Amino acid sequence: MDAFSDLIRGVRAHGSLFGCTALSAPWSLHFVDGAPLTLCTLLSGEGWIVPDGHPPELLRARETIVVRGPATFAFVDRPDTPAEPVACGEFCATPDQGGTRHRLGWNDPFHGETNLIVAAYPVRGAGRVAALLDVLPVVLRPPSDDVCDPILDHLAAEVTVDAPGQQVVLDRLLDWLLVCFLREWFDRPGGEPPPWWAAQRDPVVGPVLRLLHADPAAPWTVASLALRAGVARSTLAKRFADLMGEPPMTYLTRWRMTLAADLLAEQPGITVAQVARTVGYSDPFGFSAAFKRVRGVNPTGYRRAVGIGGLAGAG
Repeated sequence: MDAFSDLIRGVRAHGSLFGCTALSAPWSLHFVDGAPLTLCTLLSGEGWIVPDGHPPELLRARETIVVRGPATFAFVDRPDTPAEPVACGEFCATPDQGGTRHRLGWNDPFHGETNLIVAAYPVRGAGRVAALLDVLPVVLRPPSDDVCDPILDHLAAEVTVDAPGQQVVLDRLLDWLLVCFLREWFDRPGGEPPPWWAAQRDPVVGPVLRLLHADPAAPWTVASLALRAGVARSTLAKRFADLMGEPPMTYLTRWRMTLAADLLAEQPGITVAQVARTVGYSDPFGFSAAFKRVRGVNPTGYRRAVGIGGLAGAG
């Protein structure tokens, strides 16, 4: 598994479409949930995305912008709109309310002046997702939306269909759109992608990253990784550090602690010893020491901080 796939897999649409709304000026929609990632796509017309504390961004027909939370944002007909803000959130559209039909009103896409699709992405695996969110700005706009055009065609067709399975189809299309969007943004000319993005394509470090992400609990050493990569140990150590900014074992330890943090936060019944074994440690005390060194708190303290009760085992 490549690093990007491992990070993005915790970001999945699931009944997350706020709605497809046909708007006529003036309007001011305030999206108040502060979701980790919110994707905004215009099927037709134009308007302005205004993230809290950031300059307005013009959004034209068939363009997409992604806004990173937890800041909220507004969608307005113009930055100085006289319209009263209307609060929008997950309550605007839920599967049991008919998916894309919501309290702001439903119209046939392309019939109104401006047709907006907004999808908020909840996260699963907050530690993994944080590693992705930390390298993203508040507003993401790729250099070209051409890569998204085929997906937008499918999306525009599906929002007009009131049929069984509509929400599932929309969720999958939105996941597809987000992945293509992020790949385009990371590959933009003149961009500064995170080290792991460029390193994935390196003939030496790329295969090693895939090994580490495919089986992080394996008893890896620099020597065993170098053997699998077909290079000398010293070659791998230097090339990995040059591209990733840290040695292979440091990267592996940090990634294991990220996975451990997700297990502690998401599985109330799991013990520290079980978490340790899952991420490659036979000794729970050694794992706890490594966790505190990387995360700044021991596993039990971390679980308490994220709102999960105490657990058995070493802490």
